[in-house]
Amino acid sequence: MLQNFLHCTHKPKIHFARHLRRSQTTGEQILWKKLRAKRFHRLKFRRQVPIGPFIVDFLCLERRLIIEVDGDSHFQPGVQQKDRKREDFLREQGFTIFRFKNGFVVEDCDLVLTNIGEKLGLYQEQIPSP
Repeated sequence: MLQNFLHCTHKPKIHFARHLRRSQTTGEQILWKKLRAKRFHRLKFRRQVPIGPFIVDFLCLERRLIIEVDGDSHFQPGVQQKDRKREDFLREQGFTIFRFKNGFVVEDCDLVLTNIGEKLGLYQEQIPSP
């Protein structure tokens, strides 16, 4: 069922996703430079991907992970309720969603990446050998 969502043939949705790729926020641009081409722990990310009726900012299908970079519009009245419905749908499809404020990504992208890595369990404590 998920494959149908990822292979969106709804032309307006595809065109809008392309538009979003060309008009990314500063935070999305910065994060994309760190995620693209398997630069982050060799994980393949795609950006502005249509999934069902929604377009997600960044998708790592291997980890079933969606990363959202929220700009100011996400904090306007009513938008957070829409975001919750959107997240419910995506979680029902088996995805984990990490959200970060655009300003936080701009200010400290490395900390955002560390946060993502920790949540994914990519950093293991090294126990000194006896």
